[in-house]
Amino acid sequence: MYDRDLRMTGSVERGPEVTILVDGEPMTVRAGESIAAALLAISGRTTRWTARAGEPRGYFCGMGVCHDCLIVVDGRPDVRACMTPVREGQRVERQRGLGQREVGG
Repeated sequence: MYDRDLRMTGSVERGPEVTILVDGEPMTVRAGESIAAALLAISGRTTRWTARAGEPRGYFCGMGVCHDCLIVVDGRPDVRACMTPVREGQRVERQRGLGQREVGG
């Protein structure tokens, strides 16, 4: 038996448009969505490259368990893109290897 009251109906409201920098390029995304969702929508799947083989990784589990979506946000490496909401003015960089913290960051 299916409970019709549990179905998702109606419209989904998205947050306002904000601008973030992705690898130095300004991108318009929606506030409140995860950085992973924003990257997937605007520029493809890769969020980082592995340290040993340089293989691409990206959005996988969507709940912060796998750590495949690690990125650098505002100079801070190893941020999980799937667990971090977009906000105006963020500096997002696709992480290469283990990530390096910026000097003074």
